[in-house]
Amino acid sequence: MNISDVKQRLKEGNSRFVEDKLDGKLQNSSRRDELTSGQEPYAIVLSCADSRVVPELAFDAGLGELFVVRVAGNIANSSSMASIEYAVAHCGSQVIVVLGHQSCGAVTAAMKGGDNGYNLNHLLGHITPAISASAADASVTDVVKKNAELTVKELINRSDIIGSAVKNGTVEILPAYYNLDSGRVDFL
Repeated sequence: MNISDVKQRLKEGNSRFVEDKLDGKLQNSSRRDELTSGQEPYAIVLSCADSRVVPELAFDAGLGELFVVRVAGNIANSSSMASIEYAVAHCGSQVIVVLGHQSCGAVTAAMKGGDNGYNLNHLLGHITPAISASAADASVTDVVKKNAELTVKELINRSDIIGSAVKNGTVEILPAYYNLDSGRVDFL
């Protein structure tokens, strides 16, 4: 499967999800048995940890098809980036989707500011560049989309593994936005 096929597969899976026509394939004991010897997910999804955003469902994917990394605000911190590097270097994944979403609580909290405690302040600090790069009157949606776009650049610039794969044309990174109300994924 090439990069174009992977992108088409993601789009078709999302269409099935939006239309309530999930095929539910590759989700049984036979598939679990197939995966005991290894994995070859065709795509990586860096998604928010929000319980309303489930990449495997949103793209109608079965076991072993997506390598999903979830962290509030879908940020590229050292741990999430290392996980993505593993999938690029060892699993043969060809597409990375940075999936922001409607009504993101992490982005909302970052925009409000204030003291949220050491750990959450640290996490929200990764969203600050998206706030700074957005208009003063930007909506949460605008900042979520900007955050996804800037995270793509972070992955390329802060990781030799990911950056080299993108440069060599073996990996493509796509910023995207998940609409909670419809389930539709818009590739930005």
